[in-house]
Amino acid sequence: MAYEMTLITTMAISILFALSLNFISGFCGQISLGHAAFLGTGAYTSAMMTKADIPFLLTLPAAAITAAILGFVIGLTSLRVRHDFLAITTMGTGFLFVGLIRQQEFFGGEIGIAGIPSTGLGREGFMALCIGLAALFAIFSMAVRRSWMGFVFESIADNEDITRILGINASAYKLIAFVIGTATAGVAGALYAHHFRFIGPDSFGFVESVSVLAMVIVGGIGSTAGVIVAAAVMSVMPLLFQFIDDYKLLLYSALLFFMMRFSPDGLAGLCSRIYAKLRGQRT
Repeated sequence: MAYEMTLITTMAISILFALSLNFISGFCGQISLGHAAFLGTGAYTSAMMTKADIPFLLTLPAAAITAAILGFVIGLTSLRVRHDFLAITTMGTGFLFVGLIRQQEFFGGEIGIAGIPSTGLGREGFMALCIGLAALFAIFSMAVRRSWMGFVFESIADNEDITRILGINASAYKLIAFVIGTATAGVAGALYAHHFRFIGPDSFGFVESVSVLAMVIVGGIGSTAGVIVAAAVMSVMPLLFQFIDDYKLLLYSALLFFMMRFSPDGLAGLCSRIYAKLRGQRT
């Protein structure tokens, strides 16, 4: 039973992390290749605070705020760049974060931080917390998608120039999406740190950023349900099949290529087309 709870907790954290990137890239069209840096920011914030005898639940908002501040700074400096240049900028952020962590003994340097204190919630309580937070953000994402803010995000993703011509402050909305997404990634990082009880620079490198991007694209960029399914499946594959972990980057890269070539709208779009075809045959 403990193994099953570990799998479920890992899935919930991965879903929350993937949804945080989907809020930025899927809703607002801002491609991020360094999203793991915000996961790491939340993880290190929570780990350091709990080691200073601060209760775990108090570290969650602190992790969200710290990651949101970093997201605000990166988002503010990236407002004038788009598409490929934005991807390169965020990728540089990820490399910079890992480099800084490696050089700072305060954060454990190359060795990382081991023996992160328990949450005090028990295995079942912690699992319920992870599932609850992932479910809450999924509901929030779907509500935003159907709101006026969601329509603005969609307009920015489709054509930012026309959005500005209509008198909408696209920069402000892009920054809002970036802050919300990075704050959520920070919370996922805090959960990640206390789930595995160890964090290090390699836990938040380029591979993790590519992995979460693969989850979003495979699930269907902008689709909350599709991203949940993709994140749930892809997060437990390396745990269920240990040999996959050594080839994770190769596998995820192949999945990205396959989906972009044959189904750019991901599993969500593929399922929609199959359903429409079957419905048409019945009619």
